[in-house]
Amino acid sequence: MREFIIKKEDKNKRIDVYLSSINNDFSRVAIQRLIENGKILVNKEKTKSSYKIQENDMITLEEEKPKEISIKAQEIPIEIIYEDNDIIVVNKPKGLVVHPANGNPDGTLVNSLMAICKDSLSGIGGKIRPGIVHRLDKDTSGILIVAKNDKAHINMSEQIKNHEVQKTYIALVKGIVKETEATINMPIGRSQKDRKKMAVIREGKEAITHFKVIERFPKYNCTLLEIKIETGRTHQIRVHLSQIGYPIIGDSTYSNAKNQWNIEGQCLHAYSLKFKHPITKKEMFLKAELPIYLKNIIDKLKESKN
Repeated sequence: MREFIIKKEDKNKRIDVYLSSINNDFSRVAIQRLIENGKILVNKEKTKSSYKIQENDMITLEEEKPKEISIKAQEIPIEIIYEDNDIIVVNKPKGLVVHPANGNPDGTLVNSLMAICKDSLSGIGGKIRPGIVHRLDKDTSGILIVAKNDKAHINMSEQIKNHEVQKTYIALVKGIVKETEATINMPIGRSQKDRKKMAVIREGKEAITHFKVIERFPKYNCTLLEIKIETGRTHQIRVHLSQIGYPIIGDSTYSNAKNQWNIEGQCLHAYSLKFKHPITKKEMFLKAELPIYLKNIIDKLKESKN
C-alpha cells in the first residue's frame, strides 16, 4: 500500500497524470486500470481517472498482485526471433492457437512458451493468457510479441493502444487488385447474421487498413499484397479485403476457400513489427520469414510469369 498527500503545487492535476508522473513503475494506462478496479482511493473513497486532485487529498494505491499462472508446459517447437529478460518475440506457425480456450485446453502457443520461459511470463493477461500482449488468428502465421514481466506488458499494451507499433503483413488475395496502393476505412463489429463472424457495420469500431500491391499474377487471378494496419480489430484484414472484393486465398470464413493449391486457412502472414523496447526504449525492427507453404506458392506464381 502506498500513500500520497497532495501538495499545493500539484493541485488541479488529473489523478492519472499525477500518479503516473511520480511512479516510474506505472504507466498512465496502468493507473487508469487500478482506478477502475478500486485499487486507488482518494480520501478513502473510489474515484475516476479524470478527477482533479486537491491540496491535502490523501491518495492510497494498492498494488495488484500478479495473478497466479496455472497452465501446463508443453514441448511444442516454436521459432524464437528475439529474446531478452523482458520480451520474447516468436514466429507463430499457421494452425497454432495462441492461448487456451474452450475446445483448445492445451497444445497452444502459451503452452509452448511456458516450457521455454518457465515462470517468467507476465500475469496481466490472466491465467490462460500469460504474457500475451496481442494475438494472431489460428491460421494467421507470423511475428508475435510476448511479455516476460508486468512492466513490459503494460508498456507494450500502451504502445499498441496508441498506434505506436507498426505491423506489416503479407497476404495473397483472389483477384487482380487494380489500385497500386489504397486505404480501407470501414468500421468493423460483430456480424448480426452470424455471431461467430465479424463484419463491416455502421455501428462498428473504427478500423483502418493500408495496402499496396507487391505483385500481380494474372494467369492465376491473384495478387500479393503488403498490408499495414492502424487499428487491430478482430479479423480486420480478412474482413476488409473480403468486403472490397479481394478475399484472402484459403479463408473459409470470409470467402469460398477453394483454391488451386488446396490451401486450408488464410494465406496471411504477420511479416514484421516496428516498436520501442518496453524497458530500454530502443527502436526495434523484427521480421518473421514467410512460411514454406507460402514461399512455395509465390515461387510458382513468379515462375508462371516467365
